[in-house]
Amino acid sequence: MTLLLRPPSLPPFRSFSGAGDSKSSLFPNRIRPNSSRRRLGTTSFTRASDVDSFTENSGYLFELSESEAELLAEYDIARITAVYRKKPVILARRLFQTGATLGRWFALRYIDGLMERADAMFKVRAAELRKILVELGPAYVKIAQAVSSRSDLIPPSYLEELSVLQDRINPFSNEVALNTIEQELGVAIDEIFSEISLDPVAAASLGQVYKARLRQNGRMVAVKVQRPGVKAAIALDILILRFIAGIIRRAGKFNTDLQAVVDEWASSLFREMDYRKEAQNGIKFRELYGSLPDVVVPQMYMEKTTQRVLIMEWVEGKKLAEVKDIYLIEVGVYCSFNQLLEHGFYHADPHPGNLLRTYDGKLAYLDFGMMGEFKEELRDGFIEACLHLVNRDFDALAKDFVTLGLLPPTADRDAVTKALTGVFRNAVAKGVQNISFGDLLGDLGTTMYKFKFRIPSYFSLVIRSLAVLEGIAISFNPAYKVLGSTYPWIARKVLVDSSPKLKSSLQSLLYKDGVFRVDRLESLLSESRRARIDKVLVKKEELDAKFAAKDIISFTLTEKGSFVREIFLEETAKGLDALGVATLNSIASFFTAYIPFPVPLPAIALTDEDFVNLMNLHSLLLLMSGLQGSGTGTKKIYSYEKQRSSLSKSNNQISSLSKNKTQRSYAVEISQLLSQLASTREIQPIIAAVNELPPEQQLQFYSLPANVLARLLSRAAARAVRRLFI
Repeated sequence: MTLLLRPPSLPPFRSFSGAGDSKSSLFPNRIRPNSSRRRLGTTSFTRASDVDSFTENSGYLFELSESEAELLAEYDIARITAVYRKKPVILARRLFQTGATLGRWFALRYIDGLMERADAMFKVRAAELRKILVELGPAYVKIAQAVSSRSDLIPPSYLEELSVLQDRINPFSNEVALNTIEQELGVAIDEIFSEISLDPVAAASLGQVYKARLRQNGRMVAVKVQRPGVKAAIALDILILRFIAGIIRRAGKFNTDLQAVVDEWASSLFREMDYRKEAQNGIKFRELYGSLPDVVVPQMYMEKTTQRVLIMEWVEGKKLAEVKDIYLIEVGVYCSFNQLLEHGFYHADPHPGNLLRTYDGKLAYLDFGMMGEFKEELRDGFIEACLHLVNRDFDALAKDFVTLGLLPPTADRDAVTKALTGVFRNAVAKGVQNISFGDLLGDLGTTMYKFKFRIPSYFSLVIRSLAVLEGIAISFNPAYKVLGSTYPWIARKVLVDSSPKLKSSLQSLLYKDGVFRVDRLESLLSESRRARIDKVLVKKEELDAKFAAKDIISFTLTEKGSFVREIFLEETAKGLDALGVATLNSIASFFTAYIPFPVPLPAIALTDEDFVNLMNLHSLLLLMSGLQGSGTGTKKIYSYEKQRSSLSKSNNQISSLSKNKTQRSYAVEISQLLSQLASTREIQPIIAAVNELPPEQQLQFYSLPANVLARLLSRAAARAVRRLFI
């Protein structure tokens, strides 16, 4: 429930001691609960003639017996069916009302098109649709809220009207609301509050909010009161929507179990209608994410909360979508990352009305009724899918889709891989920061149908959570990509997480067919640094090679960077081993080429693996020095690739001394290769960065050469054994 406020223009609240001084209130729009309860009921709170449109048009759904109400306490489609099987008249009336109301609107839109007045009537029809959805009730309003943040998908006129549904729906009777508060809490309202707003400050699909001051401690709170009859109306509408979903699936031959998707959404909606569960969700959400930088989660008053009344801390602010604060979007992305991929407990209804920018510049989350749980194996699968997508490993991506339940295990993997390559190649070619979450889903449509993709019930809420956040950002920054902003945190998690599955995924990602892909490690480290840089707001002039080198070296020396440190040590040993072989070959080639008489020097042919290890050694030096973004490493790797084919041809001739020209060429080429391996410019940032590390990390760094030496000796011994016995 959105709590949208404007800055107070009047002095703070003040206490009142008796009924006679009510006129002295500094807030003319507020009443004093310590007057008699009867007086409350006869003041402007009572608006008998002001019946909201939902009650007026759908009020016949409200009446349920006590036994029927108990059956609808939780979502159970069998119980809902049992209740309305005994109410065929109400069921038929609701079907007729829904069909006739929506049918009339679609007919008018069709006529507008025939009469070539569609554009002129656009705003009129948008306003009519909003009114229709409110009349039909919360289920339809919730559906509209789900799409009201997608400015890239919804026309502006419709977007403007649908956004009203977030927190500006006509409220129901104040008298009913205050009676509900007293009945639910079991005490007179003036015993709980010293002041309460005359009218609700916000009204949405399931309830409305009043601002009040607790008599016990004087704190300002939000009091959310549930609309009468919402559970009965939603239960019947879900029964109808579920039936329609079954027909659509059979008629359209969809692979996704649409009824299961409806069930997942309905379950979360029923949980949202129990304010006790919402308060518990809010407490858990505050414990998990309330300490994140610039994130505000209001306190819940569990002891004063019931199934239909919720009391929580009051939060002042404006809608996030209205203030256009890109930094808070980044905060929201970081918080969403923690929700979805760290703890798996996420806000499943983050429409713009539930996200506020507080007046001190923080992001406040509200309304914790609709939450989702993301299991660990699915979280890891989602992370792996993102990694494989960004690194264009479409064969692994096809396997990820099976893990996530998007593809049946019997799907043709090769055909799926080929299709995914065609769909995603262009999208990822622009770089991870330019990947649009919405575009990916749109491009996937045809492939999903062809290969019998299915949308698991949990996935719809996860996708909605991400899509809504991107939709808010797009409304004032069309170039914003939520996946591009999330990926740095994904990269960082993969590098530091202790999960065996993610460690295995990292190993598979970095070693493609047994060959170390230093470019992928470079990408992960670069992206993970970008995540931290964005949060600590490092100045641009500090982003030099020394800073990058210090950042990377410091990370590899920590406990969380131990896995990456092992990779650095192992690949450095491999590179130095290959360097030793290349150096010996260079010396042998020199003597063979320039000395007129034969010299019995041992010659060890450089293998393809040695060439790869040499290139990786140089790339690791560039990476550690922070120069990987300068282009130097890329140019030299290309140079290595050219020399590799030339040197490979000469390798087979190293033991033959009949062609002096070949040996001279080989010596020159190896010399060129060795001369490119390292330069002072590449080593200096590493030395400078190490000198700025804390003393304990410096000692740890200087102990690494001994580790590398041990690995190098082991490889040299293994090479000697192979040479002697194989």
